[in-house]
Amino acid sequence: MALRIALVGGPMYDHIEAAFAPGEVEIVVKGDHPTLNRTVAELLSAGVRIDVLATHSKYVPSQIQWLLPLDDPDGISIDTGALAPGAVELCRFEQRQWCVPRLIDVRLLWSRADRVPTPPTTWDELERSSHVLGFTGCQSGAFGMFFELITGAGGVLFDDRLQPTMDTKIAVDALALMKRLGQRAPRELPDWHYNDVSAALLDGRVDLAAAWPGGWSAIQASTLPLVPSRYPAGSRRSVSYSGCHAWAIPKTCGDVSGATALIERLCSTEVQALDASAGSMCAHINALQVVTPVNEVDSLRLQITRETISSMMITYPPLRLFPLIEDAGAQLVSAVLRGEVTPGEAAMRMQREAHHVLNS
Repeated sequence: MALRIALVGGPMYDHIEAAFAPGEVEIVVKGDHPTLNRTVAELLSAGVRIDVLATHSKYVPSQIQWLLPLDDPDGISIDTGALAPGAVELCRFEQRQWCVPRLIDVRLLWSRADRVPTPPTTWDELERSSHVLGFTGCQSGAFGMFFELITGAGGVLFDDRLQPTMDTKIAVDALALMKRLGQRAPRELPDWHYNDVSAALLDGRVDLAAAWPGGWSAIQASTLPLVPSRYPAGSRRSVSYSGCHAWAIPKTCGDVSGATALIERLCSTEVQALDASAGSMCAHINALQVVTPVNEVDSLRLQITRETISSMMITYPPLRLFPLIEDAGAQLVSAVLRGEVTPGEAAMRMQREAHHVLNS
């Protein structure tokens, strides 16, 4: 019987389907991560069989009521020794391994050399220029950029007790900067997802944009003079909103041994090389190391990406209700970009919404 799987979809991820043998899997759900999360939550809550789930390290704390641990000596035990230790650690919560990493996601800045001779190294430098930045204006990407700006300026989204700290001057300034940068861009930016940002960069509607590693294939195929650089630094530090795409096994799995074997194969050198060849930073150390740069730009891309993974990665604290906070925050970021609320009002409402979610 085919294994029933739920996949994240999109140009950066779809190549993994080439690893499945005919009839090996049945794709029950496929969509962008917010859509995937909502649909999977409904199905798993209803007890619907899903054998293997594509997830993300930041969402796992909200999903563990539906997941089987993958480090159980008396149950499922998946060997993660060939995977990057930092990526494996991001997939742990409450001292258990709930998923195993597929991809390490960090963003680089890509600029058109004919329009941006010297890429900006800081957000202030970018704002002082006339360059048009493309960025995600909705859902998780919008909240992720907000997170980057706050952290780069020395702020935090949550304090040491994991209580929200979003109604601050740093947060208001971050939202105000996003609004000013968004006003230079095409008016539809508040509705842009990751793929829309990449399309805007490649068809010339923006001068520069951040891209995930999986966007390399389209960039490589472009005839535009695109060059990579480190993500812009804030006043305190340079950071990139990061995390790991990963594989998990739900409690509704109908074939645990089959699901375990599939995940072990998906984490193998051979299959992880599919991700690496498409430009993604796969979690398998050997598969990533054997990637041969195709040109000088690719070599620079890999160098900067590895430096970013080494020293610039930031990720959200492990909160069970984080998706609700992210969704509410992203809607308010989009509202700021549309001019529907002020940055100050949005920060105040984010704080109130996050506090309500965590303490109700």
